[in-house]
Amino acid sequence: MGVETKKMANSIAAAGGSFGDQIKSWPERIRSFYNDVRTEMRKVTAPSFKEVRATTAVVVVTVFIFGVYFFIIDNVIQRGVTFLYSYFGSH
Repeated sequence: MGVETKKMANSIAAAGGSFGDQIKSWPERIRSFYNDVRTEMRKVTAPSFKEVRATTAVVVVTVFIFGVYFFIIDNVIQRGVTFLYSYFGSH
């Protein structure tokens, strides 16, 4: 069991008592949460400009491909519905 897991288990166990115990353990749980957030935020890194450019290019290309795909599908469905209306409307 990791250190963070033990801390969490202890804070949950402390919070599991009566309402008074939960209120008393609140500052410790907040402090523990804040320390955990700080520890995790130290691990966060910003992407490089090259990574940002690459992922932006992927998004732009993907949006273009989906746009073309939905344009084609929309036209096929539109032509099908128009055909059905004209076919059944004339009878």
